[in-house]
Amino acid sequence: MSMEEILSGGMPDLGIAVHPEALEKFRKFYEYMVEKNKVMNLTGITEESESARLHFLDCVALLAAENFAGKRVIDVGTGAGFPGIPLKIAEPTLDITLLDSLAKRLNFLDEVIDLLGLENTRTIHARAEEAPAEFREQFDIATARAVTRMDALAELCLPFVKKGGAFVAMKGPAAAEELKEAEKAIKVLGGKVEKLHTYTIPGTDVTHTAVVIRKVANTPKQYPRSWGKIKKAPIK
Repeated sequence: MSMEEILSGGMPDLGIAVHPEALEKFRKFYEYMVEKNKVMNLTGITEESESARLHFLDCVALLAAENFAGKRVIDVGTGAGFPGIPLKIAEPTLDITLLDSLAKRLNFLDEVIDLLGLENTRTIHARAEEAPAEFREQFDIATARAVTRMDALAELCLPFVKKGGAFVAMKGPAAAEELKEAEKAIKVLGGKVEKLHTYTIPGTDVTHTAVVIRKVANTPKQYPRSWGKIKKAPIK
């Protein structure tokens, strides 16, 4: 099946449809990513149908877990632009900031933004724990895909989210186990687990979980700590 055929099918179990006008942008993103992947490490998944399913559909599944329409979003540790770019293509009304610590990846994403003509989309070169103070508690939603374990991830992401907003983490089969480890950290950082949104990617046996953590209180000013402290002494 072609990328267009796979994406047009959407994710019916989740009530997600990919609009026809988004298909051209997904095609351009895919082709440019594969071309740039020849000279830099962006992804280990380059085959067309696998990219459509394991990158693009996997990311747009988040639209069933939380309402992204018109929201201000930060994608923490965006890498090659996942889930941020697919979310923006599928839901053009969101305003998105793509944050990463590697300049080469952000240069690639700046080129993608221009190539696709994406409005209200920008990149920020910074480590999450060292991001500029003006980003603190300014976003409706923070997202992260396969960055680190949940206790550390919560400390990196929840400080960006305003009270009432949400942190949506993309996780695999160990999501529930990671949440148990992170229970204290999430509470200390002002979050509360709202739901686990588990889904199987169409055409595969791959099951992932979108963990939605609601921001119910402001994050104490001492967080996030340095990455060394986060790793050495998780909040317990």
